[in-house]
Amino acid sequence: MKPFNTLYENLAQKKLLWPSVGIILILIFNAFFTPGFFNIRMQDGHLFGSLIDILNRGTPILIIALGMTLVIAMEGIDISVGSVLAISASLAAFLMQKHVPFVFALGAGLAIGALCGFWNGILVAKLKIQPMIATLILLTVGRGIAQLISRGQIITISNKAYRFVGGGYLLGIPFSVVIAAFVFLALYLVTRKTAFGLFLESVGSNRVSSEFTGIHASRILLTVYIICGFCAGLAGIIVSSNITGADSNNAGLWFELDAILAVVIGGTSMRGGRFYLGGTVLGALFIQTMTTTIYTLGVPSESVMVVKAVVIILVSLVQSEVLTLKLNSLFHRKSEKKVLVNETTI
Repeated sequence: MKPFNTLYENLAQKKLLWPSVGIILILIFNAFFTPGFFNIRMQDGHLFGSLIDILNRGTPILIIALGMTLVIAMEGIDISVGSVLAISASLAAFLMQKHVPFVFALGAGLAIGALCGFWNGILVAKLKIQPMIATLILLTVGRGIAQLISRGQIITISNKAYRFVGGGYLLGIPFSVVIAAFVFLALYLVTRKTAFGLFLESVGSNRVSSEFTGIHASRILLTVYIICGFCAGLAGIIVSSNITGADSNNAGLWFELDAILAVVIGGTSMRGGRFYLGGTVLGALFIQTMTTTIYTLGVPSESVMVVKAVVIILVSLVQSEVLTLKLNSLFHRKSEKKVLVNETTI
């Protein structure tokens, strides 16, 4: 029993284990019940298949979740990313419709996303408003701003360069996947190879103590909200490019929930402190794999939210410290009983 207890404790501490197990189980399920799920073919120089679709469709959530990881590591939250996505997509599409050069339209979409993040950061870091309340403002107002930009209509995009961002391929791989990989690499280098990541975890673990050591906690907090807004803006460009249009009413709807769920599944605690970008990637892939599987099986779309709710419950139970302690005590108790029985027998 002791080796089993040790194995359980080691597995419980592996933050990347559970999302990996979840993805493997879904893939095994598809291997038996979804014919052709693993088939990947080359057509017109592009890779096609369910696995490629998972990577392609999951990139917007993944990019937003990477930015959300830094915010949650600071014991914050940003529930406005869906609205920020809609604003960026609507602004970029509107400018493209007015024949503004592609580079300027793309820059404007990314800049407005970063500006929205700056607004949230000012409310949270400088004005000390609770993150949920501060980002709730932009969640509500942001959707209205997006509708004002698009005048409540779907803006279609015909520019080939813009459409390539979310719908193009590079060496057979969807270009959006390349963008997501670049975002991950950039954030990884910034947070793991510079002092910024150390300051971020320090402030997220104990803000007061960090400020006593000379760390400007408000600056770190403002920076992570700007990064999160920028990521939401980039995801908006990808989404609008992929569908060759900007829908201010539906673009980014419920994306904030998927992003938060991806971060939590990836092992980053809502209490702040240590964060796991690799875990977030696995969490986003898990969500997209689950969603693709549900749609492939012909399950009604309204059932997706129910499945996600079940996943949230399971993740909460797995990551619950109280439940973990109780299970550890249960295993230790059984181990002690077995030792006592053996000693009595001897």
